Amino acid sequence: MTSSTAYKVLAPLAAATVALAGLAMIDELPDPAAAVTRAVHSAATSDSPARLSQTAATRVDEAAHQSGAVTEAQNSAVLDYWTGERMAAARPITDLVDSTLELTEPPTPGTSADVEPQAARPDSDGERWNDGGLVTRTTGKVYLTMDGRDFTCSASVVDAANKSTLVTAGHCAKDGQGSWARNWTFVPGHTDGESPYGKFTARDLLVSPQWADQADDSYDFAMVVLNRDGSAAVQDRVGSQRLSFDTWTQERVAQGVQVYTFGYPAASPFDGKELHYCSGRTVPDTGGTTANGVRCAMTQGSSGGPWFADFDPATGQGTIASVVSFKYADDRSTQYGPRLGAEARRLYEHATGL
Repeated sequence: MTSSTAYKVLAPLAAATVALAGLAMIDELPDPAAAVTRAVHSAATSDSPARLSQTAATRVDEAAHQSGAVTEAQNSAVLDYWTGERMAAARPITDLVDSTLELTEPPTPGTSADVEPQAARPDSDGERWNDGGLVTRTTGKVYLTMDGRDFTCSASVVDAANKSTLVTAGHCAKDGQGSWARNWTFVPGHTDGESPYGKFTARDLLVSPQWADQADDSYDFAMVVLNRDGSAAVQDRVGSQRLSFDTWTQERVAQGVQVYTFGYPAASPFDGKELHYCSGRTVPDTGGTTANGVRCAMTQGSSGGPWFADFDPATGQGTIASVVSFKYADDRSTQYGPRLGAEARRLYEHATGL
């Protein structure tokens, strides 16, 4: 883990004790586990969809697993929960950090939704994606409830035998050592509040033991298995992207990997309505994790969005090698993503069998 003086602001780490205890000094922050749980004490009522759609979490094949909306009644309850008003009011999952510590920065040129989008380029710092392609369908906005509060994240459909598997950030499924997300719903191709390909609720959520037990940022990834929307599986409706578990070789980490990262940033200066992207060559994290970083101005809400290697802007296709995970408070210009390796492969193999 990293020093508390350089705590993270995309993953739900270290936000809440500040909100609750009013700590004045950043270096007095506690270990960064389960911050959203500590920040938000209002839990869902016993008869809410958030409660009804959950069964006990389990451990299977080295994966921490939580059931979502298992029955048709639970699926309908979750869909009914996300009214237009609730979706509009949901906040990016770590918006509590900036609102508590007043860490907002002035808009970076090229990042606002008001800026006219340009053609895709290999060194974007957060422009709106304007080139279409598969990525506009397979990437989507996530709505979830954590301890009674509604949040947003991002995720991507990946190629799987069950045609219903997503990859996202671990903290978009479980708050580290704290609570599991509830009411988990994926909206592929989300644009300006619209759901052009439907809404898909989560049937199962899986994170690694390293994330569930230690909130280890090197393992901040999750696999989510979706219910069908009517008779359609999400992959049949929007397509899918390839996953890679061997991108981050020692040589490639040292040289840097050209990546394109996507998500729905919702904290200022973004509004969460459109798909944005960053692109550039990666650098290894020196703060104590095995994550890699890329220059990026995207803010909270982009968490869980895909990192592509070997991305083709003309088709919107690539190979997902990581997901949007965190930033450091003292370096808001670099976004980090964990390496998808052996642990991610185990999660994926288990998820695709569900």
